[in-house]
Amino acid sequence: MEHKDNLLGVLKSIFKWKKQILYVCLAAGIGSVVISLFLDNYYQSVTNFYAASPDQALPEPVGAEVTDRDYYGEPEDIDRILTIAESNEIADYLINKYHLYAHYEIDSTHRLAPFKVKKQFYKLYNVKKTKFDAVEISVEDKDPKLAARMVNDARERVSLIAQNIIKANQQQKINTFITAIKDKNEELLALGDSLQDLRQEYGVYNTETQSEGLAELIAKAEARLARERARRSILAPKPRISRDTIAMLDAMLEGYEKQIEQLNATMDKFNEGISKIKVLEEIHEESREQLSLDTERLKQLQAVYNSS
Repeated sequence: MEHKDNLLGVLKSIFKWKKQILYVCLAAGIGSVVISLFLDNYYQSVTNFYAASPDQALPEPVGAEVTDRDYYGEPEDIDRILTIAESNEIADYLINKYHLYAHYEIDSTHRLAPFKVKKQFYKLYNVKKTKFDAVEISVEDKDPKLAARMVNDARERVSLIAQNIIKANQQQKINTFITAIKDKNEELLALGDSLQDLRQEYGVYNTETQSEGLAELIAKAEARLARERARRSILAPKPRISRDTIAMLDAMLEGYEKQIEQLNATMDKFNEGISKIKVLEEIHEESREQLSLDTERLKQLQAVYNSS
């Protein structure tokens, strides 16, 4: 004997109990309508926004033109914004600002009050990333105006916290530049004092022109000495030339010799000190250029820090 599966038995049972099933469905429907009429209406407010790229908070490099700066944040920037939006800092801020203990009718003196108010808050507060990579915050509440204020306030608070994270990093860089500029100024003062001492010690005041001037003076003095020696050698044998003239020539020759000796000593001292002074001058110039660069970078950082 073959047994075939069919729904005739089920249909017979439904038909047999059709009145009872109909009554139950009607009662459930009417009950749902009645219950829904007594439930509070909740209104949802939603805000959508995009994460900005942290590159927007970078100062323009000195002497460089930036052409590849990003305007919208990368996935990690979006994740950072989502983390901030879902943080306890945002929840505590909204709970305290809008007195949600009283609004949710939770006894704030109860030991579990913080847990209960957070549980109720997160039932009505939601954060997610949309399919277009925007951040969406939504708030539900019986009061539609309160929901709108809360969701807008949450967005602004997220923006403020995100900016403060970046500004804290900027402030650290500003402090670093301020310290570097202070140290560089002190270094320049020390280098200036050392240069002044060396110039006085070696008599070097202009490394470019002084060397040429000394060489020219020595050459002229040696030329005069040679000329006067030749003059004396010609005049000395002449009987008509008085001894006073020859003595005067000898004195002039001795003066030229001492002048050349003094000039050579000055040149030797100049050559001894010029290398030391040139090294200090190069260091001083590099320090001045670095100070100028650091000062400009500090101004740019401070301008970005003070902007929104």
